[in-house]
Amino acid sequence: QVTLVESGGGSVQAGGTLRLSCAPSDHKITTLCMGWYRQVPDKEREWVAYIFTASGSMSYADSAKGRFTISRDPAKSTVYLQLDNLTSEDTAKYYCAADLQSPCRIRVGSPGYWGQGTQVTVSS
Repeated sequence: QVTLVESGGGSVQAGGTLRLSCAPSDHKITTLCMGWYRQVPDKEREWVAYIFTASGSMSYADSAKGRFTISRDPAKSTVYLQLDNLTSEDTAKYYCAADLQSPCRIRVGSPGYWGQGTQVTVSS
């Protein structure tokens, strides 16, 4: 069983910045890909971005392009999500996702593992 541990959420004002991080509780675990989703109450979970741990190849949802940056530290199997110029519409619970083996299923919404989520609240 793989436990993903997220951190970095919080409350900020519009225009502010947050940096989320996520890693397996066992840092010896090697991931294939890691990424982020977000969800607001009564809405479906929305894909944000994902990255391949070894190559660094990444992809973003249109809503994330230009303001969010995903990165990783392969040595720690850690993924980061830098959230810049936040707006109230970014308020959501952000979930980390990971796959250990091919194929990477994060983009299709069925990764092997999910984190518990970290809340991001943006006030206007």
